[in-house]
Amino acid sequence: MGARLSMATWAPLGFPTLRLGNGLHIPVLGLGTSHQGGYSHDAVVYALQKCGIRHIDTAKRYGCELLLQKAIKESDVKREDLWITTKLWHSDYGYENTKQACLDSCKRLGVQYLDLYLVHWPNAQVPGKSNREIRAETWRAMEDLYEKGICRSIGVSNFLINHLEQLKEDCKITPHVNQVEYHPFQRPQELVDYCRSRNIVFEGYCPLAKGEALTHPIIIQLAKKYGKTPAQICIRWSIQNGIVTIPKSTKIERIRENCEVFDFILAEDDVAIINGMHEGRHVSWDPSCIV
Repeated sequence: MGARLSMATWAPLGFPTLRLGNGLHIPVLGLGTSHQGGYSHDAVVYALQKCGIRHIDTAKRYGCELLLQKAIKESDVKREDLWITTKLWHSDYGYENTKQACLDSCKRLGVQYLDLYLVHWPNAQVPGKSNREIRAETWRAMEDLYEKGICRSIGVSNFLINHLEQLKEDCKITPHVNQVEYHPFQRPQELVDYCRSRNIVFEGYCPLAKGEALTHPIIIQLAKKYGKTPAQICIRWSIQNGIVTIPKSTKIERIRENCEVFDFILAEDDVAIINGMHEGRHVSWDPSCIV
């Protein structure tokens, strides 16, 4: 396995966790949300009530923070049993803007604190300042939010090694998490290794490659071998590689399927076969747009 899963489990349901650099434990499986494909209230409530999901990943950009507040309340899951992640959109970068945006996200979500707050994108797009300058200014605000306890953990999303190196030089606190696209066609092992060398937990989104991985002959063959679905093979592979994995779906049956990945283990040879499918293909964004 690429990274050792913690022996700690997410009470009361037993999902494995990974330990962050600050000692907190993040559930290795979460439910992603998105502005693409709509939002299903019933699916979120079902995930919380019936599937054991306690890790919810969202963002201001997705426009569903307020909707999630309603779903969480209806689920009757206690706040302290949840891991809630949201993200800072680049239109809110900058020191004061970042702090206010965090408070606004908390209000929309109906919470007093966030378990994890992420800088959504390395590109800042602020006139008159370099991306590096605005990233450093923004991260200093993130550090303040962390030190005040408004954010129990802080991290970044879509950051490459050079962005993380710059933060290391410019700021004090190492990000606890880096959330990046990760699936059989896009396995950025150099970035994963770099993050692990600095005790940054790697979190992967798009684990099914927006469905493209589900029809690949290798994945189909392994699904038949293990008596599982192609989606379950992809998610299990990601988790066994030590990646916090956040598939998303608005369909109740798919959410149930995506959660049933802890009753089998892929053989090391089969993990290696899927690792070999890497071809550097992005399905979520164009890497040339990152500066």
